[in-house]
Amino acid sequence: MSFPETGRERTWTAAVVAVLVALVGGSLLFRDTVYGGFVWQYFWGPVYADAQGARCAVWNGGNVELLFNNAACASAAEPVAYPGYTLVSEAGYAITLLASLIGVSFLLDRLRVAERTTFLYALFPFVLLGGALRVVEDANNAAELFGNTEPFLGYPLNALIISPVIYFVMFAITLTVLVAAVFLARRTDITDDYHRPLAATGTVLLAATILGLGYLAATRDYVSFIPVFTVLTLGLATVITGAVWWFVPRSLPTVYSGTERVGALILWGHAVDGVANVLGLDWGAELGYPRGDLGSKHPLNQYIVDFTHGVLPESVIHYTGDTWPFIVVKVLAVLLVLSLFDEELREEAPRYFTLMLVAVLAVGLGPGTRDMLRATFGI
Repeated sequence: MSFPETGRERTWTAAVVAVLVALVGGSLLFRDTVYGGFVWQYFWGPVYADAQGARCAVWNGGNVELLFNNAACASAAEPVAYPGYTLVSEAGYAITLLASLIGVSFLLDRLRVAERTTFLYALFPFVLLGGALRVVEDANNAAELFGNTEPFLGYPLNALIISPVIYFVMFAITLTVLVAAVFLARRTDITDDYHRPLAATGTVLLAATILGLGYLAATRDYVSFIPVFTVLTLGLATVITGAVWWFVPRSLPTVYSGTERVGALILWGHAVDGVANVLGLDWGAELGYPRGDLGSKHPLNQYIVDFTHGVLPESVIHYTGDTWPFIVVKVLAVLLVLSLFDEELREEAPRYFTLMLVAVLAVGLGPGTRDMLRATFGI
């Protein structure tokens, strides 16, 4: 059966090719300005510095230099790349995500899958898996930083599980498993439902990753086990979700009507992210985290901290912490996004509707899982 390319697919392909040509061509013609000052500084440089355990990486005309103390980074000549995110990189990743979702929706149309939100539940283990794999990289860094031993993953292999590269890796893994599950359901007698092998494979991969982290906790002194972080994160996120979702159908019907129970799951995923951030940043030491607090690489967290200190006196912050508004921001943002998923969109574009819900869940629960497990394993 042939699937002729549609006009929308041709437009998407042309736009993606145009951007790639501009970036690649600009990088070749204006190496220091386009590649060094943009692509490298905001996208690859942070990954490279993170993978090497450096405080920053300096472009230095293409002769990249790694620096391992903050003073040297502050005095280095631009471009300088720091591990983590900036507003520029986050905007770039958001645009890339949106373009990728459009392309994936075309693929799902051709595979004739993801018509129902059952697809989201089948992908749920993969969302958790992405966060768990990121903690494996945290443990790898901890080997050198805190264990005075060689990391078990070296560069460039460790770069595969550093953000944002890990998102592309997880996409490749998930797509491979999805295609295999669809093949089993349609070409064999093993199963007639691709959701089951898809969810089962994700669950097995997730369990293997958690068991691997557990093995490190039992055999390495630089990894520990502090289950209170997982218990509190999941418990508080569930309480917050229950309270908010009890209120939603009664007072915010437009938020509830499009997604119903799936909306509650997405809210829970973002509540996990919010609670994990607050526990790790404000209460890490009090709960037994051996490194003080987890720290954050997202600009939004710092903005919230600055806002809290500008509004509340230090005498109050001493007891409440300064990151708790992050939970409020997460909840309000999710409710706003869910209000865009109406019944009309679900009926007219069910695959795109489901895919967008998966993306909204992943951008919250993935990082939240990472923060929760990183605190739980003390790394």
